[in-house]
Amino acid sequence: MSGFYVDPVCPFAWLTSKWARMVQAQRDYTAGWRFISLPMINPAVGYDSRFPPGYQAGHAAGLKLPRVAARTRAEHGRAAVGPRYAAVGARLFDTASDSGHADGGYRGTRTFLAPSWPRRACQPNWLTRLEDTSSDAGIRQETGEALALMRCRTPIIQFQAPAGIASFGPAISRLPADAEAGAGTLWDTVPGLASFPGFAEPKRSLRERPQHGSFGVEPGQAGAGEDWNAGSRRAPE
Repeated sequence: MSGFYVDPVCPFAWLTSKWARMVQAQRDYTAGWRFISLPMINPAVGYDSRFPPGYQAGHAAGLKLPRVAARTRAEHGRAAVGPRYAAVGARLFDTASDSGHADGGYRGTRTFLAPSWPRRACQPNWLTRLEDTSSDAGIRQETGEALALMRCRTPIIQFQAPAGIASFGPAISRLPADAEAGAGTLWDTVPGLASFPGFAEPKRSLRERPQHGSFGVEPGQAGAGEDWNAGSRRAPE
């Protein structure tokens, strides 16, 4: 089993999670979904200096959504988290852009998320947990566990959890072909690199815009290149 640490509003984590599900469907492999909260990490870095205006509002949803998932996990077990993440991720990223994507903060509201929540799952109404801070200590602890594995952002994958090697991502901007995922070419590369003691880090600054309908990039299209300026989303002045 792999430990998969995600922030649900991270577009790269969503693509990597979809790819992991492709591999999971074709292999004897299980993903254990866990939480890492970007809003709990980034205040120390500074939104104003590293991100575009308004970016913080969108990240705030990345704390609210794990609250719901944490409550679901506590009452229904770990197996219930994956389907919730899949439903919410599809709502956030796989639908065409609407007001929820124009205003990042709106993505953390009941109005935006309700269509992704099956009615049977709303007894009691899980979406009332969005503002419930009682799970925050546990989310912060799990975020700390993720950072102890890798001092980076999301997604973080720990192969053969809980004692195996960990890797940042990979963060991908498009899904591999189904046959490629089944063969495990890309998947097997990651632990292969990470298991070598002398391996440091491959990284790109120029990345494609993620292949998400909410970003205007449909399947089969390549997103426009974005320069992340050494990890910062704010363009140099």
